[in-house]
Amino acid sequence: MESCTDSNSDLDEELPVFLKIPSQPQSSAPSHRQPIQSSARSDVMTISSDSDDEEPYVPLAHRLKRQQQDERRGIPSCTMKDSPNGFTKIVHLQHQNGHVGESPEKSKAQKRTAEEVQRCKEEALRRKRAREEQQRQKEVQRRGREEGKVQRRAIAEEVKALRPEECLKYMVAAVDPALLQLEGGGALLSSLQALGCTCAIEKQPLPRSVGWRRRTPGAQAADGDCVPENNVVIQLSLDDFIRLSHSYIQEERTGRAECGETLTSWVQGLQRQHPERLLSLVVVGLEQYFRSHKAQSQKKLREAVVGEKQGGAKRKKKTGAADALPELSRVQVEEAMVHLQLHTNVCVRFLSTWNDFVQHITIATKAVAEAPFKRERDNSGFSFHLESEWAGGQKVERSGKGLLQVWRRQVQQLHRVSADMASAVLSCYPSPRLLTQAYSMCQTEKDKMALLSEIQIRRGEGVTSTVRRVGPELSKRVCVLLSSTDPEETLGSNA
Repeated sequence: MESCTDSNSDLDEELPVFLKIPSQPQSSAPSHRQPIQSSARSDVMTISSDSDDEEPYVPLAHRLKRQQQDERRGIPSCTMKDSPNGFTKIVHLQHQNGHVGESPEKSKAQKRTAEEVQRCKEEALRRKRAREEQQRQKEVQRRGREEGKVQRRAIAEEVKALRPEECLKYMVAAVDPALLQLEGGGALLSSLQALGCTCAIEKQPLPRSVGWRRRTPGAQAADGDCVPENNVVIQLSLDDFIRLSHSYIQEERTGRAECGETLTSWVQGLQRQHPERLLSLVVVGLEQYFRSHKAQSQKKLREAVVGEKQGGAKRKKKTGAADALPELSRVQVEEAMVHLQLHTNVCVRFLSTWNDFVQHITIATKAVAEAPFKRERDNSGFSFHLESEWAGGQKVERSGKGLLQVWRRQVQQLHRVSADMASAVLSCYPSPRLLTQAYSMCQTEKDKMALLSEIQIRRGEGVTSTVRRVGPELSKRVCVLLSSTDPEETLGSNA
């Protein structure tokens, strides 16, 4: 058995007491236990392994807790060794300076050089910068997501603002003050306000004109964040129109340009000044001009026949203002209009009354407001336009009701196939399956192509009804449509 007082043990190491046996009273009976041997060192004791009925001095929970603390601090746990004579020795190493289980290499490693300290500082700074960069990237991504949400919301609002039920709320009709001084000025403002758009009385670059602006979604009526529209309607007075048209007629007759400004040259001057504008002219009262000149011509003829000179002189005084305008016929006005359209691509709208002018401005305002929505709707990429009853498709119920109409439309979508021709084909083959079965029973390819050619088409009723055949062309196209296995094969140039 190892002696606890071994002289070769290190004097610097101290062996604490972990277990202690309480003193037993003296008894005359012989004891079967071996006596406890104590060493000269009072802090280390060994006990016999046979003393199971004696309670330890240090509780087990305390010893386990202390062992865990030592392991966390790097202190090696205590070791237990059995001696040859049955005693157990509990050894716990402790360093002189209080750091248990530390090796000299570890103590030396704690003493870092200046280079190591600097390197550690640089590493810490690098990590800090990496964290800051990562945080900055996260912030940039977050801002990008927020900006994307704002942009998507703005796009959705712009699309919504173009709908027919919403577009008029964002329109601003700019009316020249000169129009309000005319006969229908008040009715024009009332009509635009009843339409739902905003009216702005502003001096326009083009005289006696009405222009439009479109507000961006979210902008107020008083804000300047508006996009001007290209369309402009100019109200041309009857006197100016007659004078300009008459100058054109005189220039055409004489072949000289000294007759004054013509209607075409006047419009071309406006287009050069405002190249971004799409002009349209409106003239009110042209029919009254023609009627008045017709009445004057008839009166002059009657006066010449009857010889009522006195009455004619009085009439001249009353109609002196009307006689001040040059006299133009309808044919001459049409010539001036044709020349204007060919050289300027500008049309003139002739209206009878000012109420018609107010209604025309209202219709033009609604058309300008809905123009972007209609352009986007018509931009479908198809080279053809379906009728209203075709655009919605054909509804088919679970019971199969509607399949016959689907088959009818499939036949009728071929070129130059009317409803009567499709009905004649359906009367013999009410489903595509029956027609494909008939094709499979044909002996040759020629028989397939001519299968439908002899079907009769009846048009009308009674004695006025006519009968004709489907013909080989339609029969061939239907056969190719249902029986061809080549995906690149076409039904023909007129299919």
